[in-house]
Amino acid sequence: MTARWDAVVVGARVAGASTALLLARAGLRVLCVDRSRRGSDTVSTHALMRAGVLQLSRWGLLDAVRQAGTPPIHRTTFHYGSETVSITMRPSPGVDALYAPRRTLLDDLLVDAAGRAGAEFRHGTAVTGLVRGPGGRVSGVTLRDRHGGQRTEQAALVIGADGRESLVADAVAAPTVFAGRAATAVVYGYWADLPVDGYTWAYGPAASSGAIPTNDGLTCVFGGGRPERVAALVRGLGPAGALRELTGAGPLGPRLGTAPRIGGVRYVRGTPGHLRRPYGPGWALVGDAGYWKDPLSTHGMTAALRDAELLAGAVIAAPRPGREQLEALCDYARCRDELSLPMLRVVEKVAAHDWDMAGIRSLLMEMSSTMVDEVELLEGLPDAA
Repeated sequence: MTARWDAVVVGARVAGASTALLLARAGLRVLCVDRSRRGSDTVSTHALMRAGVLQLSRWGLLDAVRQAGTPPIHRTTFHYGSETVSITMRPSPGVDALYAPRRTLLDDLLVDAAGRAGAEFRHGTAVTGLVRGPGGRVSGVTLRDRHGGQRTEQAALVIGADGRESLVADAVAAPTVFAGRAATAVVYGYWADLPVDGYTWAYGPAASSGAIPTNDGLTCVFGGGRPERVAALVRGLGPAGALRELTGAGPLGPRLGTAPRIGGVRYVRGTPGHLRRPYGPGWALVGDAGYWKDPLSTHGMTAALRDAELLAGAVIAAPRPGREQLEALCDYARCRDELSLPMLRVVEKVAAHDWDMAGIRSLLMEMSSTMVDEVELLEGLPDAA
């Protein structure tokens, strides 16, 4: 037997689970599938910006993040070569501090909340293709579970929340609105008992690094640069040696030698940013599937939480296929693009790593101003908790 869903969400990470949560709370029948196992880790900066924390607060989930021991971040320190600038965060309604939860915590928390709201989840289930209806409209997905069993699920809307290499985006040939050229390759690992006070960002000649306090007393430390440079360092020194090289000239390098590293150091190759048109007949995109930004933005999770609500609002307003749904999805795309394009253009310059200290400081101020717009928009939305 084939179930009929108002929406099938492909991907159960931050973007997909959040979208499923909001749709299910509105009474829609939602199926969310993910090829990975529930609670598995994934590459992430962990850092939430103000808009991301605001969303978790508005949805009634921020207390759970706090209760899991996620440390509050009250200060961000920028190191521009030898110059240091510290900024203390001012609390605002719903946002007492910033937080950087591990993905093993945040993804699972969102899945659990969506499940309580009525969404069905199937982890260990891969989407193998899309189903087409009359006129080529997307009308469902074909699935394969971990045992090799296959089935088809019909849906009024298929939502791709399956990452920057999205199968859904490829299957519908989602047009590209913005294609970046610059990218940051990153090496990162986790340290215990590392003496940092909040978010720490450091910039030097052709290199950037940072430290992000997260759960279990750990701090995520990363180093980044142009892909060709980082690749050469990894080949010559290994990932751990590359991280020492990228952080050595800044304030973090000396501290890493005095604290224990927990686990290995991972190497992530750089991928330029993109913005894809996020909708069409029977399909929509959210999260990295539609909007991928360089990790130096530390804005991936925040944008995913933001866009989950923008998309969910459009679907709730017009849940059935037809002209009204396409118009609602068009409005979602317009709002997302207005918020995303200014940041993409700034982050493109940041990822190029060809700035001097005055230049990167100016770019970061410009990036900060783009974040103000999204906070103001989200503050004006009705309470979604």
